[in-house]
Amino acid sequence: MSKITKEQYEFALARIEELLPIVDDNTPANDRNAVELTMMSNIVIDYEKEHFPINKPTVAQLIELSLEEKQMSQKQLAIEIGVSPSRINDYVSGRAEPTLKIARLLCSTLGITPAAMLGC
Repeated sequence: MSKITKEQYEFALARIEELLPIVDDNTPANDRNAVELTMMSNIVIDYEKEHFPINKPTVAQLIELSLEEKQMSQKQLAIEIGVSPSRINDYVSGRAEPTLKIARLLCSTLGITPAAMLGC
């Protein structure tokens, strides 16, 4: 497929806004508007993948986000997994990477999937 231009992307976005009120879960998949909505959505997805990629979070970002979600301090996490608060700070700041044993504890304590911790 050829490269999607900014103009095509903007047209697709506008057309999606027009089609969303018309197409719902009860609209047949072969309905003209449903087909067009799918096509416009694919254009937007392809353009955004190329121009606005979402990178996988780093280990530091995963830990920081999880701490915020759990409303837990670095000190509380340190106590929970048995390391010093400064060590947790090293992980959060990106100055150090956790060992496999600590990564396992971080995953179970913070609810981070092992795949995310490994960058998969």
